[in-house]
Amino acid sequence: MLFISTRGQSGKVSSAHAIKNGLASDGGLYVPQRFPEIPLEEILSMHALPYEQCAVKILSLFLTDYRPDELTDCAVAAYSREKFGPDPAPLRKVCDRTDVLELWHGPTMAFKDIALQILPHLMTRAQMKTGSETRIVILAATSGDTGKAALEGFADVPGTEIIVFYPEDGVSPVQKLQMVTQAGNNTRVFGINGNFDDAQRGVKEIFSDASLAKELKECGWVFSSANSINWGRLAPQITYYFKSYADAVANERIKPGEKVIFAVPTGNFGDILAGYYAKKMGLPVERFICASNSNNVLTDFINTGIYNKVRPLNKTVSPSMDILVSSNLERLLFDLSDNDADQIAKWMEQLNTEGQYQVSQELSERVRDLFFAAWVDEEETVETIGSVYNDHEYVLDPHTAVAWRAAQKYRLLTSDERYIIVLSTASPYKFCNTVLKGIGKGDGTDTDSPFDAARRLSEATEMPVPKQVSLLEEAAIRHKDVIDAGDMAINIKKALGIS
Repeated sequence: MLFISTRGQSGKVSSAHAIKNGLASDGGLYVPQRFPEIPLEEILSMHALPYEQCAVKILSLFLTDYRPDELTDCAVAAYSREKFGPDPAPLRKVCDRTDVLELWHGPTMAFKDIALQILPHLMTRAQMKTGSETRIVILAATSGDTGKAALEGFADVPGTEIIVFYPEDGVSPVQKLQMVTQAGNNTRVFGINGNFDDAQRGVKEIFSDASLAKELKECGWVFSSANSINWGRLAPQITYYFKSYADAVANERIKPGEKVIFAVPTGNFGDILAGYYAKKMGLPVERFICASNSNNVLTDFINTGIYNKVRPLNKTVSPSMDILVSSNLERLLFDLSDNDADQIAKWMEQLNTEGQYQVSQELSERVRDLFFAAWVDEEETVETIGSVYNDHEYVLDPHTAVAWRAAQKYRLLTSDERYIIVLSTASPYKFCNTVLKGIGKGDGTDTDSPFDAARRLSEATEMPVPKQVSLLEEAAIRHKDVIDAGDMAINIKKALGIS
């Protein structure tokens, strides 16, 4: 399987090169030349398989330059019981026609773990396969969860340096503590005076800075990415869509072949794009619900065909979705435009220079056929946490609550009672104060320490405080730097010891 760029100015590369490079040299995103189809019988058989074997099944279709035993080693190391417990992605029945796919049982309590625990193993093998002797600098911009998951995955991985940038005032207290206490001789964390889009834009500019890349290469370093712009981050997420469908059939929630709906809390469009790719590969999906918070740029795009990032970025109770530039949308548009790389390049240039672009009416209709878009404000998010807890004794984090409420809006507007799987992307314990307010046990402020809030949440819900939160209370602060977005490159060079 070879990979091409969404902007058409880079040559075809192997999966190892795509994973090692992260971003194509023309600024585009790597996509596979084709998407293999999986028969329904094979999809249903995944219920009986351990999660790591399901992952190997999916990854082997795309990472064809990796041997089966190599992929097995990567998956077994990534999805161990020690890291994820008995099931990395359990499907929980919540009410009659709605289940929740819990994706936060990994070491950092976020769905990013499922991809970022295996990416370092894929990356180190990619280095060997491409014959590269350079060391890799992993860059990641984060709106909250990617940063810690990337740090956890790459900490002390030989031949790598992991550098994370996060908005200083744009993540939850637990998310911030998880990052600034991260151990590892190869880890660096910087707060940014700005928002996630400032951090993400800075990372993309660094990737496209030829002189900086040349300077680093002379010192034995090469850039790569841990964000979902990297195919090695995105591909592992396809697995849980297939596995959850097989589990739903086995649990008699649906019949074999019956089409389902996935509701996905969406910021950078990577998670929901993985679901779209699963549908292309044969997964019986009727539609995807693209759920946004009050940063509703994706809702507007899906409903109008106009992507306009020129708007204020709102700080919300679902901070991992506080994003105005959804990078992975580029991959979707490339696919739906029949791989029109020239058009994609024009739209992305318009986004950079004018702040917006508009797709054709035909393409816009194709998007709406696949995706229902809704956004959920702060009050609705908190109310949803409370109503689901009171009605079903199930505790949602704020991001999952956005997806749940968006699914309710879908049912109301369409009268479609089809079975829905809501993707749950983070543990409630990463957002204790908001959850406490939702269930009527707090006012939503951060007056308590994150640890006092966690204990109060545990007392209220009888859910044990995760060890990941308890251990943070005694963890030392290791990363204290807060910088301007314009100083990211300078600080990367300092971190690498380059004058």
